[in-house]
Amino acid sequence: MNKYEKYKDSGFDWIGEIPEHWKAKKLKYLAFANPSNIDKKSKKEEQEVFLCNYVDVYKNDFIRSGMKFMKATASDSQIEKFILKKGDVIATKDSETPDDIGVPALVIEDFNDVVCGYHLTHIKPFDINGDFLFRFFQTQYLKSYFEVSANGVTRYGLGVDKINSAFVIEPSYKEQTAIANYLDCKTAEIDELINQKEQLLELYEEEKTAIINQAVTKGINPDAPMKDSGIDWLGEIPEHWELKRVATFGSFSKGKGIPRSELKDDGYPAILYGDIYTKYNVKAEIIQNHINEETTKTSVEIKKGDLLFTGSGETAEDIGKCITYLGDETVYAGGDVIILRQKKHNSLFLSYSLNSNASIYQKASMAKGQIIIHIYASNLREIVLPIPNNEEQTAIVQHIETEISRINTKVQKTKKLIDLLGEYKQSLISEVVTGKVKVI
Repeated sequence: MNKYEKYKDSGFDWIGEIPEHWKAKKLKYLAFANPSNIDKKSKKEEQEVFLCNYVDVYKNDFIRSGMKFMKATASDSQIEKFILKKGDVIATKDSETPDDIGVPALVIEDFNDVVCGYHLTHIKPFDINGDFLFRFFQTQYLKSYFEVSANGVTRYGLGVDKINSAFVIEPSYKEQTAIANYLDCKTAEIDELINQKEQLLELYEEEKTAIINQAVTKGINPDAPMKDSGIDWLGEIPEHWELKRVATFGSFSKGKGIPRSELKDDGYPAILYGDIYTKYNVKAEIIQNHINEETTKTSVEIKKGDLLFTGSGETAEDIGKCITYLGDETVYAGGDVIILRQKKHNSLFLSYSLNSNASIYQKASMAKGQIIIHIYASNLREIVLPIPNNEEQTAIVQHIETEISRINTKVQKTKKLIDLLGEYKQSLISEVVTGKVKVI
């Protein structure tokens, strides 16, 4: 790629050389930076507006109409100060991790009723192209500066003084515009490629779900004779399969509360109900949380082959997620973990079946509550599953595991490609806005 004719030292190790005619200035000489104090709390004396908040920034590079903004109220002076206009840059100033400090978004049109919200800094350029400034905010150079400048322990904040003191590389305004236009075009192409790959990941997940649903309700022999199950939402099942209530598989029990404050890096393994949602899929073998010996005295044991269900959750569709424990150690169950101990069937087959669409439909219809959703052992007992013999259960599990492994290989390759595209985009922005590459 093309280079500029002459370069000079920028004065900053993290930037290196820049084109000879470019300058480095503190942001305060190029733009007004104002931390917003507008939140969603309503005050009767204030006017209703729409609030652009940090979630909007994390999810979008560009702020445009058509986005779903939160409703809020603000005074006339706040609205005048923080109303979003084309070319403004907004950046996160508070976050739980330093990595998320200084994340920018560019306002690409004028708004009459959308203001910059709390946890954000509103940056209004007066002597720099806003699009160019947005791209400079995306560089690793500025990201690193914001990370080390943020203060906090459990929550981090970036003071406006640190933002104002950030050095920005300044080409001529004509070059800024050309660079911004070039990056808009090139990053849009990269983003479209990333979007295509992310859609492919969704298709892979749908394929895995379809394979599991087909295998646990229709079997893996396409030539097997079928019969009507007598259940509308289930349809036909293999002729030699039986419909069985989960109550016939074994006995239910329930875990006891284990406070997160008692979790340790080592000790006796334990599974909390939240872990079933976040740490495991259909099975658990290596347990990530541990408790001390004293806590085990009041806890409930889990044994190999047990099925574990979540007793509470946020949605009816998620309630009663199931995993099976396949490790050899004795494990302990936390509160809101419902345990099914059975020895009649392949526990991994049952786990796949109990997470299938047919089971999700049944569990959702039994769920109780509105804000927090609950399901109980008495409900789980009534779930009906199509069950083959144990030999076929084992064959189905092997088929599912083989197919999922095949798809997961594709998933990993696709994720790696997405990462590489993201790295290329980051590198391209940094190289262009600091003049390492000439694009005009």
